[in-house]
Amino acid sequence: MSANFNGTGNLGNTPSLRHVRVEDEERPVCEFRVFFDRSKPDGEGGYEDIGGFWLTVNVWGKRAEATAKHLVKGARVKVEGRLRQDSWEDKESGEPRVEIRLDADDVTLALSRIEQVRFMPKAETSETDEVSAD
Repeated sequence: MSANFNGTGNLGNTPSLRHVRVEDEERPVCEFRVFFDRSKPDGEGGYEDIGGFWLTVNVWGKRAEATAKHLVKGARVKVEGRLRQDSWEDKESGEPRVEIRLDADDVTLALSRIEQVRFMPKAETSETDEVSAD
């Protein structure tokens, strides 16, 4: 059973991209931390911070490479995915450790913090890719 999650927050670090072996295959994974803030209207047109929490977010596959390329520390993002619990033993103390992580299906930039967007040219299509309008 997995717990679905979606939330909006700010990146706390620059994303890191690495490649890990999963079932005899090297797969890219992008990892970063997000602070998911909670706020409420303050009655004067602004918002009051009422807490929040940190999650480590992992993005896998081709999306991992795009995520690492375009996100920076401080970026405002909406993240959707599945929560999972990781458990391990601390190498120094030997104590058990637990962390809730988010395996992201989608990461979206908040447009309010975007200054400029440049789109790549549309990929060329071959005749076999074209669909007849008949």
